[in-house]
Amino acid sequence: MRYRPSPRQLEYFIALAETLHFGRASEKCHVSQPTLSSQFKLLEDQLGATLLERGSGGISLSAAGERLLPLARQALENLDEIVTVAQAGRSNLGGLIRLGVSPTFGPYFMPFLLPILKRAFPALELYIREDRPNLLEGGLAAGTLDCIVTPDIVPAVDRVARELCTESVSLAVPRGHPLAGLKSIPVEMLRGEKLLALGQGFRLHNDVQALARAAGAEFRQDYEGTSLDAMRQMASIGMGLALFPAAYIASEFGKEPDLLLKKVEGIAMQRTMFLVWRRGSSRSSHYEELLSLALQAVDAMQVEGIDVVK
Repeated sequence: MRYRPSPRQLEYFIALAETLHFGRASEKCHVSQPTLSSQFKLLEDQLGATLLERGSGGISLSAAGERLLPLARQALENLDEIVTVAQAGRSNLGGLIRLGVSPTFGPYFMPFLLPILKRAFPALELYIREDRPNLLEGGLAAGTLDCIVTPDIVPAVDRVARELCTESVSLAVPRGHPLAGLKSIPVEMLRGEKLLALGQGFRLHNDVQALARAAGAEFRQDYEGTSLDAMRQMASIGMGLALFPAAYIASEFGKEPDLLLKKVEGIAMQRTMFLVWRRGSSRSSHYEELLSLALQAVDAMQVEGIDVVK
């Protein structure tokens, strides 16, 4: 029979690729280092390919390893899906969902979703990972995440994106700023103003870039925020103007006396949130059910006066 790598060998390979360290990889796989090393060497010998380059500076993926790593991850995911399909008739949405959420929305959305999930599927295990949207998309593609909640995702043939809600976005202006007295601000009046943004990988980074281009404003890349809280604090001391989404505003701006929130005329001041999963997944029905519950959470946000629309 033609040689096939075992699931454990693939797990060892993936762990080595992620840690680039035999000791840490063996700890991650809960085996001894000699066991992992011998099984990985057997994998390389039987494949007839060197998957890791070993040198005085440590180890790194070889060209063959780079090519085979996504296939190894996909193979393990397919094995997981065999179990999922076999258990598809069971309750609790398959038992475990690995959900990625954007940190500019997740912390303010999940408190509405979690109680609904708990009531509907009390035995469901939910692993939640917060990260920048570009990293969440990478995790989804690699199979380390089952589905993600992310803003303004670009359509792609390999994933399903279901619209969750549209969230308004407002411009924060310090109380002493010349524009503070306006009810709303024409986009052209932002010419020359300094605009703060989150770092690259956040959609709000792109939104601020677009606003700066439309208004002729200054995009302050030298003072990119690492979080909405950091950006709010920078805006409050006059370092620039900043965009904030509605759910964050509802949660955090009650404690912010130094900033006023304004709409900008002449440019779209909103973003759309999506629930996204891999196209063709055997768990699509689970994610459709999750979407239904997530839409109930959006309804609950609206009841609380948060400016989100389904």
